[in-house]
Amino acid sequence: MSGTPPHPDAHAYPQQPQQPQHPQETPHAPHAQYAPHPPHWAYPYPPPPPPPTGPFSAPAGSSYAALARNGGQRIWRELGGTALLGAAGVVCMVALSIAAMLLAHVLGIAAADPDSDAVFADPIAEVALGLVSLGLAIPAVLLVVRWIQRRPAGTISSVTGRLRLGWLALCSGLALPVLGTQFGLLVWLVPGDGPDGTAAELFAPPALGTLLLSLAVVWLLVPFQAAAEEYLFRGWIQQAFGAHLRTPWAGIAVGSVLFALAHGFGQWSGFALLLYSAAWSAWLTLRTGGLEAAIGYHMVNNLLAFTLSALANDLANDETAADAPWQALVLEIVATPLYCLLVVKLAERRKIRTVSS
Repeated sequence: MSGTPPHPDAHAYPQQPQQPQHPQETPHAPHAQYAPHPPHWAYPYPPPPPPPTGPFSAPAGSSYAALARNGGQRIWRELGGTALLGAAGVVCMVALSIAAMLLAHVLGIAAADPDSDAVFADPIAEVALGLVSLGLAIPAVLLVVRWIQRRPAGTISSVTGRLRLGWLALCSGLALPVLGTQFGLLVWLVPGDGPDGTAAELFAPPALGTLLLSLAVVWLLVPFQAAAEEYLFRGWIQQAFGAHLRTPWAGIAVGSVLFALAHGFGQWSGFALLLYSAAWSAWLTLRTGGLEAAIGYHMVNNLLAFTLSALANDLANDETAADAPWQALVLEIVATPLYCLLVVKLAERRKIRTVSS
């Protein structure tokens, strides 16, 4: 036989009929012509994830002042956050005053004279209103940090991302003997209404019920008021400058001046005292990596001051640290750096973290 022999499998399987070449000819797939095929590069890979929205942390090893330098810092964020904090303070103060007046009407608390800057005639209620209004700055700062700067809210507290309560308690305990000695010397040195004209003014304690109510209000609310001022002046302002500047001194200077101005204008010695104390507290915040040491010192100072006012039945006195005499400034020059240096030594001994991890 001539020619090419057939392949052994040529007749093993019958030949299948040819399928139609066009989708519209397929009776069971009438819409196949509208189903586009994915590009060759998209299969089998999943679609790209959506862009991240935060919060973003600063790189490891960042100091406290640089915790807002997370790659998303913009000048408009810091300026807008500062403006938002100011507006929130005004709104909260008005809303809180209205709510307090309604509550006072229900409880029968008398309103202050219309010519007065106070809201209530009762000094305890007036002090409580002031302390609560200042304490509201804490949640306001935390929200602005989280939603405007798009970083973890706890980074305003410390480099660990939280408020270190144990370290705060240690710093408060260290501040108590230092400030207790300072207040004792101040009461002894400042002239008052004593019999010889040079002793400290005599206490005229109120009734027991009034005294207990005053101390309860002071001890409950002062810690939040002191912490709020630290979150604002040593926290927000210092980190807002640190988000754009490599040096922390601009934030320390601006925050200290604003802290002194926030207490009003009094004597030159009082303004110098506030400026000096604020600068040391800002430096201490950097050296310890958080606000705890500054909060502890501020809290104990204000607790002692308000407690003495309550014991003397003098809560209605509207004087602030801006009205401090020169003797207080002299004592502050010694007491504040003493506390700060002791805290730094304690932080080194206890290995307190000072940079982010």
